[in-house]
Amino acid sequence: MAVPLAQRSLPLFPLGTVLFPGGLLPLQIFEVRYLDMINKCHKTGMPFGVVALSRGAEVQQREGGSGQSQVATPGAAPHGDAFAVEVFEACGTLATITRLERPQAGLIVVQCVGSQRFQITRSEKLKHGLWIADATLLPDDQSVAVPHDLQGPADSLGQIIRNLQLEGVPPEQWPFAEPCNLLDCAWVANRWCELLQLPLHLKHSLMALENPLIRLELVRDLLEQAGIQANPA
Repeated sequence: MAVPLAQRSLPLFPLGTVLFPGGLLPLQIFEVRYLDMINKCHKTGMPFGVVALSRGAEVQQREGGSGQSQVATPGAAPHGDAFAVEVFEACGTLATITRLERPQAGLIVVQCVGSQRFQITRSEKLKHGLWIADATLLPDDQSVAVPHDLQGPADSLGQIIRNLQLEGVPPEQWPFAEPCNLLDCAWVANRWCELLQLPLHLKHSLMALENPLIRLELVRDLLEQAGIQANPA
């Protein structure tokens, strides 16, 4: 089903993680406020929005922040609401459910894939705790070929893929979805952002960057800092 350029009443799922376009997101759903939302999205084929929490039940104390891109709850929440204070980033990624299972009553296990990024223009928290938002979809990353001086991250990622193949790991158990595109800056950068243990605010900043070439340059620097070979042969 086609996704319109503007999303109205987009259901949001604030999480202590960042979803990148093309990225995989497994979820175990047991909260009442999300069970109905997930069921509706699965039935209609429509996406929901994943936004990174900067304050809330899932977020641990961390240094730094993203400043102006945050969306805050607009007022006092009902007494006893464990999610009374949730602050999340205004830039997120649409998630489409690709697999849904119900292993037991009150529990849904889903596999989702990230698609298009969006920018929230208005958000509202409903009485039962679900956030919805009006949002504008952002352009997809431009297709930019990996230049020679940034070939290192692509080569290192390619080696990871080859190792998974040699070990006989089936593609559905890989940390990223096929098809792989080691020639594209955005695909290589996004997959490394998912694999690296980075602070949440840094992952979000990388996801929100408009230029995939700059994103890959920053990833190359992070790989070098981590001692991972990221220079072209």
